[in-house]
Amino acid sequence: MFVPLSVLEFRDRAETYFGEKVGVVDGEKRFTYRQFGERTHRLANALVELGVEAGDRVSFLTYNTHQLLEAYYGVLEAGAVLNPINIRLTPKEIAYIVGHAGSKVVFFHKDFKPLIEAMAAELPARPRFVIMEGEAGGVASDEYEALLAGGSTDPLEPEIDENAIAELFYTSGTTGFPKGVSMTHRELYLHGMYAEIALGFTQDDVVLHVVPLFHVNGWGTPHFLTMVGGRHVMLRKFEPVALMQAVERHKITRILAVPAILNAVLNHPDRAKHDLSSLRQLISGGAPSSPTLIRGLEEALGVQTIVGYGLSETSPILTIAQPRTFLTESEPPAKRQERQAMTGWPLPGVRLRVVHTDGRDVRPDGEQIGEILVRSNVVMDGYFRDPEATAATIRDGWLHTGDMAVIDREGYVLIKDRSKDIIIRGGENISSVEVENAILAHPAVLECAVVAAPDKALGEAPIALVVLRPGATATTKELRDHCKAHMARFKVPREIHFRDVLPKGGTGKILKTELREPFWKGHEARVQ
Repeated sequence: MFVPLSVLEFRDRAETYFGEKVGVVDGEKRFTYRQFGERTHRLANALVELGVEAGDRVSFLTYNTHQLLEAYYGVLEAGAVLNPINIRLTPKEIAYIVGHAGSKVVFFHKDFKPLIEAMAAELPARPRFVIMEGEAGGVASDEYEALLAGGSTDPLEPEIDENAIAELFYTSGTTGFPKGVSMTHRELYLHGMYAEIALGFTQDDVVLHVVPLFHVNGWGTPHFLTMVGGRHVMLRKFEPVALMQAVERHKITRILAVPAILNAVLNHPDRAKHDLSSLRQLISGGAPSSPTLIRGLEEALGVQTIVGYGLSETSPILTIAQPRTFLTESEPPAKRQERQAMTGWPLPGVRLRVVHTDGRDVRPDGEQIGEILVRSNVVMDGYFRDPEATAATIRDGWLHTGDMAVIDREGYVLIKDRSKDIIIRGGENISSVEVENAILAHPAVLECAVVAAPDKALGEAPIALVVLRPGATATTKELRDHCKAHMARFKVPREIHFRDVLPKGGTGKILKTELREPFWKGHEARVQ
């Protein structure tokens, strides 16, 4: 008998087989999987009572809260489409997303009420607003808990079309407005299966949700962790001490985070005061990780640290740098750590190629650079209401990622840069990531970003923005000499600028676009 694929099965499984286990922790609040399941049923029924119909979009603007985790299942049970929104966006950008999605209901945390009020007037059609952890009134017609209290705990049984949209995520929109990535029930279900096979999460895992659930690093875990009956611990705002306290208090076993977050923990002066011994694995993604960071985390914390890679358009995980035993048995530990800092090798169900501009596969020698192309059941069908962008990204059945990489004979991929971040100096391609990794290997450096700046003679030149470790010193000459010892001279940064901090987005990712902009001010184009 044909059974449509839906992640609602993961929630139902947890509710049935782990019902009395605490499955969700949010501050002082704790919910068993039975209570969590009942709350999702109440949310689904309440949405139907509000007039939400199959295919309607329901948006959430909030931190990592139990309410957002409940939406991952309650919204889908109502037959609707979940749309988590980046809380770091401007009112104008949020208004665009809500308007473009055509959201029927918008849930928001009370802290974002001023933002909601600022953007509501710009909407082409006014949705119903529901406030969380606050009082109804003003722009908010309803309050979340009161809404749930009026909803039935009887499960709805919607007729699932596995090829229908279940979740809608908008990309960061570094150029123009964000694009909506449409994810079907089938894609999300199979991603959960593929990721679970690759990562091997168990019922004993306790995962701290550090990266916001509206971000590519965050939204896969609510599915496969629920499927196996693991425990979700919500961290509403990242701060190194808060993260370490949560690990110590809740005996966290795994964390998925961006490199900047892991780097902040590794180098925090109070790290040794916290018991982090429960950690079994750290997974770094969202931006390239340096071998120095991976090695430092393993040595300092005694915990396996690996890199993962994925996109909004791929549900998200595509590759994982999980060690392969038959390789590590014959290789020194340093080689294993080097592999774990690579982009990794594909998950089951993912076909991946690295190709030249003419479509030919590069040699698997770890040297030739090409673009990563993928095809899989986890790749989006397309961008929401944007056929032109879809056609530009998916060609001949392959998703063109825009990520430039090499691949070795063992199938390990290593991203050298985003295509837009490759620096072309006098006709030579320079990977900003390669230069960053070289600088980060210097003991005085805490953080680094390398961007392209205009060069009258050579078109572009690499410029490094560096944050030093507390109490450490280094000069421009010292860092440039260090680079010369590790790479070709044409790759060495023309200039090195020291900063107290580097700008970061909501997930902790360094904002290269913001760093690059001052160097190009007054230039009509961002390339020479």
